[in-house]
Amino acid sequence: MTGVDLASPSWVGWWFRGAAIYGLIALLPQYLFPQPAGAELASYAFIGTASAFQLVFWAIGGDPMRYRALMLAGVAEKLAFGVPAVVLFARGFAPAPVLVFGGIDLALGLGFMLAWRATAPAA
Repeated sequence: MTGVDLASPSWVGWWFRGAAIYGLIALLPQYLFPQPAGAELASYAFIGTASAFQLVFWAIGGDPMRYRALMLAGVAEKLAFGVPAVVLFARGFAPAPVLVFGGIDLALGLGFMLAWRATAPAA
């Protein structure tokens, strides 16, 4: 964090930094496992792109006011996995662990939206 920032509650930086750490812990080990046959490229591309976005979350956590506009992109990133995970589970096309991780992403996305609302725009 960059000192005392009265325009952004302290929890905002911690929320984004925590999300970044969680994301990397959840994503990077997937490189070590075999991916679905015929979908290797899509799987590895997802892991890589999602991992890169964790670095964006880390940057936001370091200066929430400066990177406030990126918080909404973070919400979209969390919805992009969370919503399909819930829908696919409900339709019987995804196992329970996918629902769990989708639910975590939806909770993080909600936190990102609350962080955006709690953080004043940069002057």
